[in-house]
Amino acid sequence: MTDLLDKAAHLACWRGPVELQPLKGGLTNISFVATCRGEKFVVRCGVDIPVHHVFRDRERAASVAAFEAGLSPEIIHVEPGITVLRFIDGRTLGEDDLRANIGRLVPLLKDCHAKVGRHVRGPVNAFWVFHVIRDYVALLDADRRYRDVADRLEQVQVPLPIVFGHHDLLPGNFIDDGRKIWLIDWEYGGFGTAMFDLANLSSNGGFGAAEDAALLDAYFEGRVGDDLRRAFDAMKAASALREALWAMVSDVHLRTPGIDYQAHARDYLARFEQLMA
Repeated sequence: MTDLLDKAAHLACWRGPVELQPLKGGLTNISFVATCRGEKFVVRCGVDIPVHHVFRDRERAASVAAFEAGLSPEIIHVEPGITVLRFIDGRTLGEDDLRANIGRLVPLLKDCHAKVGRHVRGPVNAFWVFHVIRDYVALLDADRRYRDVADRLEQVQVPLPIVFGHHDLLPGNFIDDGRKIWLIDWEYGGFGTAMFDLANLSSNGGFGAAEDAALLDAYFEGRVGDDLRRAFDAMKAASALREALWAMVSDVHLRTPGIDYQAHARDYLARFEQLMA
């Protein structure tokens, strides 16, 4: 931590003395709030994480595209292992906020899916949760039941247009500044279908049947048949399983100070089992 603080304090982007404070909330990265000449920034420290398919050049490309689409803060400086963004003065959302703000979050997701892919440049990711699950199961030598379940859930999916999605819609990745909701942290940004973002939002927000219906009806403008609802239910279970396996992999390969990956895994395994039931 001391080495990172020293490095963050001497970045070429600073135009005067800088004050740094730790920023809590990240599950894989170490971040600081930097204050320099009356302006605030976020210094995000993190290298590639191949076991999670995270590559910082692709994350930055997605983040730049999201800024150009009006969804995410501006990147002002990049160097190996560090990204500096403008600070958003607002409130990080919680699970209850996701459930209470479906009417504001759906337009945000629609903008993401319609606009970010038009701005992105260079190599970018593709995201298919069933591949991720199978890869995690192999990496962990985990219960093969998870792979078999993923195969069955994948078979329920229906064809949808390819869009650029965020794919990590945890409550902490939304910031409400009182006027708009911002979407941050594009580690898993890439091309996929809208279904995962919708199911991921629902799983991470603990949505019930009423919230799921409102979410789908708002996104698809009421054109939701039984096949689409089945695909959504299956994707929601896959989202919870992927998050649980992500935490298991992180517990072995990352061990970020202060993060209880085992508790995170237990939480999402319980969500997965409940959804499968």
